[in-house]
Amino acid sequence: MTAAPGGGAVLSLDTLVRLGRASRVPARDPRLRLSLPDGMTAPLGCDAVAAPARLGPLIAPRLPRVGCVYADQSRWWWLVPSDSDYAMDWPAPAQYATGALVPEVTRLIHRPDGTVPYTPPIPLYLALCQAMGATPTWSRPITA
Repeated sequence: MTAAPGGGAVLSLDTLVRLGRASRVPARDPRLRLSLPDGMTAPLGCDAVAAPARLGPLIAPRLPRVGCVYADQSRWWWLVPSDSDYAMDWPAPAQYATGALVPEVTRLIHRPDGTVPYTPPIPLYLALCQAMGATPTWSRPITA
């Protein structure tokens, strides 16, 4: 936050996006937050991206680094840094979960070496697009 001429505060676009998201989260959210394994830290916050479980084994080998991956009955959940949905339209049927809040109990199926739980979001996005037969949004033709 910086000072504006005249003494008021100026908020960055990132701050406004976070504030807007915070105002939409209900007080009693029935979803569950994915927890980090012991010894791991999330300096950039955590969001999660889900893909159908059948695609998980196809996506993982395409990634330069696989972070924490959780699984429920039908999906694999990949931890990514907060705001990894900014300017990216994740392809359906992928799901993006702000705050790593998921609808079901999950179990950890992959823990990376080290202390950082993230899968890099852009390679994950590209691998998901490829596995789902989707075109990345920045590659789509623009129509008037």
